[in-house]
Amino acid sequence: MDEKKTCDTCHDTDCSAKKQNKDESPQEYADRRKLQATLCRIKHKILILSGKGGVGKSTVAVNLAVALMLAGQRVGLLDVDIHGPSVPTMLGLENQSLKGGPDGLFPVELERMKVMSIGFMLQNPDDAVIWRGPMKMGVIKQFLTDVQWGDLDYLIVDVPPGTGDEPLSICQLIKPLDGAVIVTTPQRVAAVDVRKSISFCRRLDVTVLGVIENMSGFICPKCGEVTQIFPEGGGKKIASDMQVPFLGAIPMEQAIAQASDTGLAFINYYTASPTIKIMQDILNKIIDVNKAKTINS
Repeated sequence: MDEKKTCDTCHDTDCSAKKQNKDESPQEYADRRKLQATLCRIKHKILILSGKGGVGKSTVAVNLAVALMLAGQRVGLLDVDIHGPSVPTMLGLENQSLKGGPDGLFPVELERMKVMSIGFMLQNPDDAVIWRGPMKMGVIKQFLTDVQWGDLDYLIVDVPPGTGDEPLSICQLIKPLDGAVIVTTPQRVAAVDVRKSISFCRRLDVTVLGVIENMSGFICPKCGEVTQIFPEGGGKKIASDMQVPFLGAIPMEQAIAQASDTGLAFINYYTASPTIKIMQDILNKIIDVNKAKTINS
């Protein structure tokens, strides 16, 4: 065995799991090594955040993951929205259940993508998950340590809105993170919460890869004309004020809602839509910003 190897998968001599910390018990150290053994096999980890709910964060997460898969990348999609998991519905996986092996749980597979969500663990999709913070922290940790993700190029994490238990848990567990993408809608009441999300990332030393303004105008399904339902430009202005990249604006389109409701990834099944190029350009920017960050780190 290579003497520089610090765990079952890692050859990095600076790996955080190389030594036990002074304030760690043997069990805590073993748990940390197990977590690190998973993370060392994942090249890039990107969070999808939002300041408030209903802005289309999960839509962005699902389509980014599918776009990466279609580009030939090995992708994992982790849904850590404990109380409102929507990824299984958006990918048509509501009836899927998890299978276990001697080394843990196997994520649900969709073509070449691995997916994990609390939704796969509910006996009834109408069941409410009524958990406090420590229980949520525990299951999120299990999603990383007890799920057999294997070797991945990207892990996309769909994080519930706000700056509470789940976002904090993920940022504490996944180190290093490549960064976070923050999704908002144009109106001020939503865009103002972007500031909180950016401040949250900065407090935790998480790079903000950029801001996406979703629902930026409505595309008429008959004539293709774009109507600005909300005051436009909120996301772009906040990005400028907070000095983070603005990745682009995605309009509202009937096909996007249809895709989510029918379990078909929009970017894969609605290729004739005028929004596809807009979304693809935004997703490419996320990948390019992440690549630039990796090169400069």
